[in-house]
Amino acid sequence: MTSDYLLHGDRVAIRSLRRDDRDEFTRLAQENAERHHPWLAPPRTDAEFDAYMTRLEEPVREGFAICLPDTGAMVGYVTINNIVQGAFRCGAMGYGAFAHGRGLVTEGVGLAVRHAFGPLGLHRLEINAQPANTKSITVAKRLGFRLEGLSPDFLFIDGAWRDHERWAITAEMLDAA
Repeated sequence: MTSDYLLHGDRVAIRSLRRDDRDEFTRLAQENAERHHPWLAPPRTDAEFDAYMTRLEEPVREGFAICLPDTGAMVGYVTINNIVQGAFRCGAMGYGAFAHGRGLVTEGVGLAVRHAFGPLGLHRLEINAQPANTKSITVAKRLGFRLEGLSPDFLFIDGAWRDHERWAITAEMLDAA
């Protein structure tokens, strides 16, 4: 299984999400539904996961599983959406935790940032987080993202248009760190 990993950190590794992750992913999403609400709604049913994977197979998206390398257990996930190449070379990151409070997801998101700036050839990544989502904002801060502003009514989540803080990092910022 270790040959599937794209990058290894001190405690986690990332690999591409696969269709055969459906049972584990949906079980973990169901178990963590309360933790994710109202910030995100990862796929919790087979049909939702299959639709999610179909979207991730589009060339403008990438999806990663954050795993414990010794067991392969999934502790979180990362997506990069709205990938634009050419002069822009940017994408928008989203992520969710299936393990609580040990910094594993922060480490996994950091690996996904390195992968995005390396093999994916991106120059800039954005994280959009609701201002009250302190856990997501903490991940952005720990990884060196800078706050660029507030986008009112940015995303339709949990039945309403929600404001989001816009956090970003560039390849140069990562190199400087």
